[in-house]
Amino acid sequence: MQRFEAYLKANLPRVDSFHPHYNKAMERMLLAGGKRFRPLLLLSVVEAYEPLLYESALAPALAIEFLHTYSLIHDDLPAMDNAPLRRGFETLHITYDEATAILVGDALNSEAFYRISKAPLRDDIKIKLVELLSRDGGTYGMVLGQAIDLFFENRPLTLEQVKFLHTNKTAKLIATSLLMGAIIVGLDKKEQDRLYSFGIDLGLLFQIQDDIIDETRSEEEAGKTTGNDEDKNSFINIIGLEKSIEEAEELAKDLESRFKLFEPQLQNVLKSIIKQYLYRHR
Repeated sequence: MQRFEAYLKANLPRVDSFHPHYNKAMERMLLAGGKRFRPLLLLSVVEAYEPLLYESALAPALAIEFLHTYSLIHDDLPAMDNAPLRRGFETLHITYDEATAILVGDALNSEAFYRISKAPLRDDIKIKLVELLSRDGGTYGMVLGQAIDLFFENRPLTLEQVKFLHTNKTAKLIATSLLMGAIIVGLDKKEQDRLYSFGIDLGLLFQIQDDIIDETRSEEEAGKTTGNDEDKNSFINIIGLEKSIEEAEELAKDLESRFKLFEPQLQNVLKSIIKQYLYRHR
């Protein structure tokens, strides 16, 4: 975490211009903290199998954090969730204005792929990383999930539809973080698929936990706007708090048992991260 945080601070996007707050706005949400969950998943896979590639993997890990942060900035916009708080700070459209928030999100989105293109990795690896991140962070994943989420506000979905929504909106970016690490170190297709499948279910658990936290914790405890999901197809709104907790417990236990089947070196580097997040809803 400290190595990645230092790398992030040393590699913030900065542009020479006379704009009064362009750079400050771009770095604001990046420096506001966050779990760094997705980049740490990628880096953990690299650390487990090819630690000599760790430094080279920092750029794509940062790209994931840029893309994730862009999605949060846009998610908070008045046209979407209209949230005033993120990571314990005012959202960008509150501090500056809506246009600034939109443009900063756009900048971080494109910056993610620019950083991958400049990473000290083989060209074929970089092309594959761009493919995966654009697929699961864009049209075929996160953006699709967000579109479904917004369109079906106040229109209850089935539980399977809610899982489809959140598989795309949340889980795929988590899964592709693990998969990108596997691509960098050259794991075989079977291991890639196993990591991706694990990541999808980990992402679903992550979303169920977020819904539970939104229902049960204050904004100060959560570090973001809570109680803002009344019109959303959250797990809480579809199956209730008690059943959502049961779903989270069942999924966490399944992931725990599957985690034990990973190779020992991968378990060693991932265990602290997985342990921290499997039961965070409690």
